[in-house]
Amino acid sequence: MIRVGIIGGAGYTAGELIRLLVNHPDVEITFINSSSNAGNKITDVHEGLYGECDLTFTDELPLQDIDLLYFCTAHGDTRKFIESHELPQELKIIDLSMDYRIASDEHEFVYGLPELNRRATCKARYVANPGCFATAIQLALLPLAKNLLLNNDIYVNAITGSTGAGVKPGATSHFSWRDNNLSVYKAFEHQHIPEIVQSLKQLQNSFDVDINFIPYRGNFPRGIFATIVLKCKVELSEINRMFAEYYEKDSFVHIIDKNIDLKQVVNTNKCLLHLEKHGDKLFIISCIDNLLKGASGQAVHNMNLMFNLEETVGLKLKPSAF
Repeated sequence: MIRVGIIGGAGYTAGELIRLLVNHPDVEITFINSSSNAGNKITDVHEGLYGECDLTFTDELPLQDIDLLYFCTAHGDTRKFIESHELPQELKIIDLSMDYRIASDEHEFVYGLPELNRRATCKARYVANPGCFATAIQLALLPLAKNLLLNNDIYVNAITGSTGAGVKPGATSHFSWRDNNLSVYKAFEHQHIPEIVQSLKQLQNSFDVDINFIPYRGNFPRGIFATIVLKCKVELSEINRMFAEYYEKDSFVHIIDKNIDLKQVVNTNKCLLHLEKHGDKLFIISCIDNLLKGASGQAVHNMNLMFNLEETVGLKLKPSAF
């Protein structure tokens, strides 16, 4: 059994992670750390786990008793923790924050997008889980980068659910503001752009075009629906072949030959892709669940790879019929 600890156990991604891990046949949760909830039952915060989890939050950190530590912490907190604590030599880490997503000589984290870095993730001690928008957008572009086809500016519109803003309510996440509403934020400046560029350059060293990314806040709880447009002269049949070849061995990415919608991926670890050609323009739709494929599901996928398990274990989730 893989003995697991979680730091930052009260948020949405932690709740989804716990839900996956308590039903994972090869995992035992040793502790869930939350200083603000220490002594409270997990179900006091994550009420969807009634009947599945009888653990309580703790403010202790028995790191010597675990094999893997998950960080579901705010951006910046993982780095502070690692720099201020002595970690057991054999301890593995999966960080769901953005602290270590950009490669650097100053750390040994592998960027944990399985469809790009599967082999490196299998050998990694530390893994940086990708961002949710970054996951949806990269999966729509990786096969094109692999075939050196990203030579014109890329235009992305993507809308995310309210859970993407985290569990703490704010001015743009309250129900009364978010419901029946739509808004743009961080246009052209979203924090996930650098990790997208990093991955595309990994496959296409010559990549040097703009990613014009407009993120939207949606009036639904979970999911990301992204549309990508770029100029590409290659025929659609050939592009479909490239995508099918690139994702041939991947369990969670599916190329669909008809229009797709968000409900097809919510509550799953899938990414659905649909491609169309309109003249010399390539149009791509990419859909994921931001809390699963965009966060906790991908983190469990990475864990499976790191511990040499079949990659779909604990992740064969099905969307709701409605």
